[in-house]
Amino acid sequence: MSDTPILDKLESGPWPSFVKEIKRAAEKNPAAKDLLGLVELSYKDKITHWKHGGIVGVVGYGGGVIGRYSDVPELFPNAEQFHTLRVNHPSGWFYTTESLRKICDIWDKYGSGLTNMHGSTGDIILLGTKTDNIQPCFNELSETGFDLGGSGSVLRTPTACVGPARCEWSCFDTLDIINDLTQTFQDELHRPRWPYKFKIKASGCPNDCVAAIARSDFTIIGTWRDSIEIDQTEIKAYHNKGMDIKKDIADRCPAGALDFDEKAVTLTVRPDECVRCMHCINKLTKAVRPGKKKGATILIGGKAPILRGAFLSWVLIPFIELKPPYQEIKDLLAKIWDWWDEHGRNRERVAETINRVGLKDFLKAVDLKPTPQMVKYPRSNPFVFYK
Repeated sequence: MSDTPILDKLESGPWPSFVKEIKRAAEKNPAAKDLLGLVELSYKDKITHWKHGGIVGVVGYGGGVIGRYSDVPELFPNAEQFHTLRVNHPSGWFYTTESLRKICDIWDKYGSGLTNMHGSTGDIILLGTKTDNIQPCFNELSETGFDLGGSGSVLRTPTACVGPARCEWSCFDTLDIINDLTQTFQDELHRPRWPYKFKIKASGCPNDCVAAIARSDFTIIGTWRDSIEIDQTEIKAYHNKGMDIKKDIADRCPAGALDFDEKAVTLTVRPDECVRCMHCINKLTKAVRPGKKKGATILIGGKAPILRGAFLSWVLIPFIELKPPYQEIKDLLAKIWDWWDEHGRNRERVAETINRVGLKDFLKAVDLKPTPQMVKYPRSNPFVFYK
């Protein structure tokens, strides 16, 4: 009979299972083998067997390593310490095969061999090492060109979509700005000093492929200031192939900004009513494009539930051009952090501080004037439930 009958059931479904990967690692790594037993025991007892307490890290850094200890070390000694390293990913998650092999070789040497590519943080997650191995592992990662990401009450590792590298809709260079902000704010990344964590995520267009609006305190969403561009020749081509442009495109525009003339076979837009939702662009990829005056919308406050429930980030700056060295963004972030650091309570995200103290006081502190695009109160739940 198997030593892990409960975990074995997770391999029987139609989807890839993390159990299979742990078993593969367990064939050559004793820490991964004991992890299997520890997780099986947790499922059997219906409680976690990871205990709280214990701080671990590397010299000069206050974050980047998450301490994890088992409360049954006598049963699984090789998983008694199972610390996690967060490694700062490159912008857009672009790697060479050579760099990935180097990371895996280092982790096979110092850790369990288990990785998470990528965690919800965006970082490369290296799962499971002992306290004595953390510093030498970090040293070799540094020599290879990698750094730790953020953990704790710091600026968490900034994240971007692939942007102009692979996406024609990107309205600004997501890769460049995220790399720039990461390099600029090294102190904020590695040395905790805030009430709680702060996340920056950038999506190159309103499709928001990194879910920045739901998951980041400071959200950068690509947009355009002028009208969408429409190629009427391609509109006719879609129509001739059988697409019902009136029903599927114009009538479903959430702002009612589109009109389709079935006789002339032309699609027109009222730019002042367009909310740049990407619906028509996503459906008519050859016929409709974003406008030429590209930039970004800055939003504030996205987060998951901790103190006051979940918030979707709301508009702070309706439109801003984004060009290196992005000084306006850096100055705004500094003002936000100064205000939040002064007024925020322990484990209170910036959205919760704004909600408690008031948007009026926040805007005054960061030198922004109120605009109609700023909502009074953010939607408090990013989930939609269907019966």
